[in-house]
Amino acid sequence: MEAAEKNALIHRAERALDSIRPFLAADSGDVAIVDLTDDMDLHIMMSGSCETCGMKDSTLKGVEGTVLSAVPEIKRIIAL
Repeated sequence: MEAAEKNALIHRAERALDSIRPFLAADSGDVAIVDLTDDMDLHIMMSGSCETCGMKDSTLKGVEGTVLSAVPEIKRIIAL
């Protein structure tokens, strides 16, 4: 994958995450993109309350749904 294509996909994923960040921030949490692999796996890092929250799996599902619907080229989301 070319760097420009990768950057465009990451930008689209960031915009999708921006749409849910206010909800994460309301619970003192956030999510950041770490990497997009050539296999189209998006690596993310959850931070703040999202790291230790008992609802982390549900939050991750919401993040996945939001990003994958906005950027269908991404195959899966992997939380590190």
